[in-house]
Amino acid sequence: MTAFILSRTWQAALVLLVMSFVIYSLIGLMPGDPLDIMIASNPGATPEVVARLRAIYGLDQPILYRYAHWLLAAMQGDLGFSRTHSQPVLVVLIPALWTTCKLMLLSFVVSVALSMVLGIWAALKPGGVVDGVVSLFAFAGISVPVFWLALMMILLFAVKLHLLPASGLSDVGNESFGDYARHLVMPVVTLALSSIGGFTRFVRASMIETLRMDHIRTARAKGNAEGRVVLIHGLRNAMIPVVTVIALSFGSLFSGALVTETMFAQPGMGKMIFDSILSNDFNLALSGLLFATIVTLFSNLLADLAYGWLDPRIKL
Repeated sequence: MTAFILSRTWQAALVLLVMSFVIYSLIGLMPGDPLDIMIASNPGATPEVVARLRAIYGLDQPILYRYAHWLLAAMQGDLGFSRTHSQPVLVVLIPALWTTCKLMLLSFVVSVALSMVLGIWAALKPGGVVDGVVSLFAFAGISVPVFWLALMMILLFAVKLHLLPASGLSDVGNESFGDYARHLVMPVVTLALSSIGGFTRFVRASMIETLRMDHIRTARAKGNAEGRVVLIHGLRNAMIPVVTVIALSFGSLFSGALVTETMFAQPGMGKMIFDSILSNDFNLALSGLLFATIVTLFSNLLADLAYGWLDPRIKL
């Protein structure tokens, strides 16, 4: 098992190194760098001053040299300076990272837990009434646009019923735990409902296929209780393809919650990356995309380890 973990960790580190260079190169291809914006605000800058500034910032060097310089600084914890926020990148990044982690983890736990229950329930009697209702709910979750769902929740719970706040992290002057929790309810539910449909469909399909296998019939023939057959013998084997979908979705939630964060005014990673790209804040955009890559690779690494735990043949 140790060799299996080390192998997967080494592969993830290698992919991260390659992806950091790809992201750095793509950011460098964006039209207009921070120096161009600085020069545009000072029309009197002479070509000599421009050349001097490019030499100071290293923009006259080959991209490999600039990437190596940035990588060395990043490994020492220096991610540069945010031009739009006039602060170090880490100072801007950490609050956005914390906001996204709260939204992501809470919605992820809710969606996975509910999809497991609904998928298993529907798979027990495929084609029945429960299966039809669960499938309808899953297709509705897949089909409804996230922005529309967020608007309907704001209209119902904030405007009509006055039960929950419409946006923000907390009320002004009230930073209690309960107030933070109230502001998180609608964003978490919106993110959970947007992903629960797909998870449920995968759990249902995988469980139906697994429950038809020979070892399930053997377990039932031995007199095992139906709950043990479904949860112990069936669910563990059915989880292998589901783990792949969950791992990929976990990474996309980190940077892909842009619509939800915008609708509910949550200053998370998705909105921060989007705003930094629009404002040509290269250091902040690069760091945000790199963190999203790290989370995606980490979730894939966890999925690989889960494969080895679910099926010991894989780690061999």
